Amino acid sequence: MGTWGTAIKDNDTFADIYGEFFELYNEGESPQNISKKLLAENQELIAESESSSDFWFALALAQWETKSLDNNIFSTVENIILSGKDLENWRELDADENDIKKRKIVLEKFLEKLKSEKPKSKARKKEKTITPIYQTGDCICFKLTNGNFGGAVVLSTNSDPKFGLNLIASTNINQTSKPTIKDFENANVLMCNFGNWKDNPKITWYFPPLPKNNPPSFEVVGKTQIEIDYESKENRSTAYEFHPTFSGGWHQIIEAVNMQFEYEKNNSIPKNILSIAQVAKKKKWWKIF
Repeated sequence: MGTWGTAIKDNDTFADIYGEFFELYNEGESPQNISKKLLAENQELIAESESSSDFWFALALAQWETKSLDNNIFSTVENIILSGKDLENWRELDADENDIKKRKIVLEKFLEKLKSEKPKSKARKKEKTITPIYQTGDCICFKLTNGNFGGAVVLSTNSDPKFGLNLIASTNINQTSKPTIKDFENANVLMCNFGNWKDNPKITWYFPPLPKNNPPSFEVVGKTQIEIDYESKENRSTAYEFHPTFSGGWHQIIEAVNMQFEYEKNNSIPKNILSIAQVAKKKKWWKIF
């Protein structure tokens, strides 16, 4: 049964079925078609005695909330509750008798709810489209704590509207004048060996939005060409070896550069080198480790 509690919704099976129903519902599918799909794809789950009740409860509640409760689905749920089948499953799973009593009350109230008519069908939720902050190839500069300019390059923008991620490589740019596109193209990816870093490239997928409080001062100074297609679902590039991290902390773009330069004042610099050209241009396998 996985994670479960006495409430109707408090278990994994219910959450999965109920969640899938409304994911499809919010995409515009009709409750009838969704129900047919769930029934067809979950026959093994329905056949399992300890999980079948929660499947039917989830489907029934979703149908009731969308004013599409099927008589056969209601009858199935009614039979499960009145026959005591669900409570028997709980006993077989060694549930506490106090919890079983609570569950019995919950089931009775749930059945009464299904017998009532919902005044209005649950509204469909529109998925919020998230736009990436930067575009692939954007070259971003910012001020460092030493007063110089630092920089980072946007290697990719995630196309999934649910996420809007940017893959950004911090660089080793550290100069008194604002960097040009040529400076970015000739730069190296920042290799970090401060803290727990062990000569690793600072390349990270960043989630929008930029922080509202004290946002980093980023300026796009131009664009460079990125020939490699990066996907956020990939842990390893087909063009070179590296494992990107994920973060919502945009300040880390600047912070990592400051911390690495500070570390290098009294410690050895990273031995590995990875140029911006290597992460931007399509070539044979790059070995950096």
